[in-house]
Amino acid sequence: MLWNASYRPLFPYILPHRRRLAVAFLCTLGYVSTMPAIAYLIGQAAKLIGAGDLRGLIQWCAASSLLFIGRSVCQFGQDVLMADISLRIVYDIRLRLYRHLHRLGVDYFETAATGDLTYRLTEDVDRIGEVINRSFHRLVPSALTTIAVIGYMFLLNWQLTLGTMIIAPLMTFLIGWFGNRLMRQSRLSQDRIASLASHLTEVFSGIRLIKAFAAEDYAVQQFEQQADKNRRARYRADRIKAMQYPVIGFLEALSIMLLFILGAWQINAGHLTGPEFLSFVAAVALLMEPINMVSTDYNELKVAQASVDRSFGLLAIEPTIKEATNAQPLPAISGKVEYRDITFAYQPGQQVLQHFSLMAFPGEVIALVGHSGAGKSTIVNLLPRFYDPQAGTVLVDGIDVKTVTLKSLRQQIGIVPQETILFSGTIADNIAFGHNQADYDLLIEAAKIANAHDFISTFPDGYQTWVGERGVNLSGGQRQRLAIARAVYADPRILILDEATSALDSESEALVQDALERAMKGRTVFIIAHRLATVRRADRILVIEQGRVIESGTHHELIASPSRYAQFYAHQYFHG
Repeated sequence: MLWNASYRPLFPYILPHRRRLAVAFLCTLGYVSTMPAIAYLIGQAAKLIGAGDLRGLIQWCAASSLLFIGRSVCQFGQDVLMADISLRIVYDIRLRLYRHLHRLGVDYFETAATGDLTYRLTEDVDRIGEVINRSFHRLVPSALTTIAVIGYMFLLNWQLTLGTMIIAPLMTFLIGWFGNRLMRQSRLSQDRIASLASHLTEVFSGIRLIKAFAAEDYAVQQFEQQADKNRRARYRADRIKAMQYPVIGFLEALSIMLLFILGAWQINAGHLTGPEFLSFVAAVALLMEPINMVSTDYNELKVAQASVDRSFGLLAIEPTIKEATNAQPLPAISGKVEYRDITFAYQPGQQVLQHFSLMAFPGEVIALVGHSGAGKSTIVNLLPRFYDPQAGTVLVDGIDVKTVTLKSLRQQIGIVPQETILFSGTIADNIAFGHNQADYDLLIEAAKIANAHDFISTFPDGYQTWVGERGVNLSGGQRQRLAIARAVYADPRILILDEATSALDSESEALVQDALERAMKGRTVFIIAHRLATVRRADRILVIEQGRVIESGTHHELIASPSRYAQFYAHQYFHG
């Protein structure tokens, strides 16, 4: 079934293993060729028993033993080779999918469900491996066995074979009919389980909020609904399977009953001997297992077709942010940044930035102030090309960011986000994130600049202290200082601080603020902050409203005039 159009994307992953597949196929042929021989030997045993030939029976046992040894060796070779091939293909597909996801832009992950992506990379890809293994390990041998045994049956008695196979077209039609229905239900079932995985990811990442709002019962109710949808979808698929097996089994039973009727007629007519009929019955018995396997594996192929579609559908998604074909690495920069007549919208007709222009000089600290939704984060997100503007140009040291490689651009930009993300690993791993070999001298220096060295030193394992998932075993201030150290370690010429102190208490904020001031030295810095106390020392403060700069100046210049900034500052000072 791998020649089905849905499975064609697998061919490039299968072809590199064609030599191993050829050896596995030879083992399969060796295994299959024993099946007619077994049926023949059973007929010969019947003759020897009828003649009372004990010596002949001993020789028959010796020949049969050699046959079964050869059959076992071929089966072992086939199984081992196919397991190796299928696992290699799973590895290649999973790695390709993971690399492709890293090529996709931030915009894709803002709408994609994390649980669904996880399911595609794990369960769906594993199911593809099972399909490949089943196809070459069971389906192909079963099909070849069926052909070989039927060929032997024709040699014994073609009339009896045709009579026995009169129900075969109906069985073939029913197997296909059940398989197509199963495929539709399985696709729905896999979508349901992916939704369930996404729901679990959301719940476990927000477990503190659930407990804070005493919403455990609500969360359980939501999970119950998702789980019930999955149960019903799985039940419909299992019901189709349950219906198929007795129907096919009944047809097989009819075939066997027809076989005995026709066999008796052939023996009475003198066209068939008793031992030959016994050999024929043995062949039919040997045929039952491969037919059942073909039926079962056909169903599994239909189920897995949904996994193939889901996995390779992910590969078909094109990244919105692409490097130019002739993109060059960005050379070491001084940190000059220019936004030239930028227009940007996340959705057509909903402008966020309109003809926005800005020049930031090397070493200058620029603060962006304004209400939520004014466009502050959008401005800084255009710099590392998380998004591209619909019109206008972003330049670094006079170079259009679209003309350089993404890696070389982003390596020279450090970001300290509002929500600090730490990964499972050591503190050293998190500070030197993205670097395979950590320079401990630079790492410690970065930690000192970030006011993190002292608290790290209090841990028994120091920089080798294990950081739990999302850094839950550290305080908010500690996590934020590690994020600053991570940004400083890369020694970027441009630094983006996005609400870096918004979620901290006053004591932690003071430590983080001090760390930020040291981290900013000698760098071009963009600060986004609602707390205006964090932007007072900026060289320029830009008040952004509806994607435009409506005010610009230092803190003292803006506070001394009836400006929008002065209103913001007065509101925070008297009401904050």
